[in-house]
Amino acid sequence: MFRTLPRPLAWAGAAVLVATLAGAQIERLDLGQMVAKTDNAVHGHIVASEVVRIDDPVDGPELYFTHLTIEGNSLYGAHEGDPIRVQVTFPGGFISPDQGVYNSEAPSADETRIGNDVVVFYKWSDNMGGGMAANALYAWHGGIYRVAQTRDGAVALGKGDGFAISSNVRVTDLQSQIAKLRK
Repeated sequence: MFRTLPRPLAWAGAAVLVATLAGAQIERLDLGQMVAKTDNAVHGHIVASEVVRIDDPVDGPELYFTHLTIEGNSLYGAHEGDPIRVQVTFPGGFISPDQGVYNSEAPSADETRIGNDVVVFYKWSDNMGGGMAANALYAWHGGIYRVAQTRDGAVALGKGDGFAISSNVRVTDLQSQIAKLRK
């Protein structure tokens, strides 16, 4: 049997939904803003991917997080150019087809495939939810960029206006831009 909510309750729920959606927005970041807000960026290959589930008494059951392990080179500061192996994490993912959660702001499966050449921006988080402390992929799908090999070298593929890497840029040029921004 299908039941409807009493009209005042339905309107109250709609008002809360509209207020919530009106306050929510996706952060637009240019490269300078991304560099200022993150701890590091790495250019490298995804060598491992793992989804974990956390059941937390405060944040709730069935919290899923995806860990990506990247091996490559740091693009920031004193460690610029140094080899690095880092694990970055974002909310969402699937342990099996029936166990997991999709997150609309998470990077696509194509972006996070093992073996991909990527540039990734991240920032440490003491608690991403459920007590998960990790290097959080900053801006989720806006913090990972595929890299293509061309005859001119490695090129980070831009994602358009509002993203830190808005247009295609050689990784060597990106590294130079980042070095200037960090001074």
